[in-house]
Amino acid sequence: MKNKPNLIVMLTNHDVTVKDACEIFEECKDIEEVKHWGFKNVGLPAGEMKRLVRAMKDAKKTTFLEVVTYDEASCMEAAKICVDCGFDALMGTVYYPSVHQYLDEHKMTYSPFVGKVSGSPSILEGTNEEIIQNAKDLMAKGIQDFDILAYRHVVDGEKLAREFCAAIDARVVIAGSISSYERIDTMFAIAPWGFTMGSALFSKNFVPDGSFRENLQAVADYMAKK
Repeated sequence: MKNKPNLIVMLTNHDVTVKDACEIFEECKDIEEVKHWGFKNVGLPAGEMKRLVRAMKDAKKTTFLEVVTYDEASCMEAAKICVDCGFDALMGTVYYPSVHQYLDEHKMTYSPFVGKVSGSPSILEGTNEEIIQNAKDLMAKGIQDFDILAYRHVVDGEKLAREFCAAIDARVVIAGSISSYERIDTMFAIAPWGFTMGSALFSKNFVPDGSFRENLQAVADYMAKK
């Protein structure tokens, strides 16, 4: 029997953390089924980021910082922000041994991107076989968690997600563009460890006339019944 995927709620809209992220979290933190929360390193000053992580931790949530950066210096800076703010995991960045070592030293989970990721908004390039091999090479270096931008793939994101999850025995998070009940169904069929959702909740894709909380509750209820 396949495991149910975990929902990671991202307090981001169009790849930027929303200004009222702290208030939105406070309004939604009692939704018990939602145990994983995160946001990006863009949009909030450092002090507010720390305050938000602390509120999430106080509510017994697991916390994720997702970062879209590509050069080594920017990736290392993101890793230091992640540690300084007290997150549980860093998602994203191109893999660098220096970043891996730093996060290992601070007992931080590291979920780098796989494949060739570039641009803003990001695109994912490479054949399915190349991306899977990239993950296997990183697993040989000790990586056990991955952030894959499957639906940003330049060819067929869903086919990539299926093949990747079938081939890689690790904690896989599919990030971005899970924006409908149909795609949630696909996540249950593919069975990654988890998937992120942010903009779809702010865009009210599930309850068109509802609040962020009502959209999130609708997703949580839908997932709980599956």
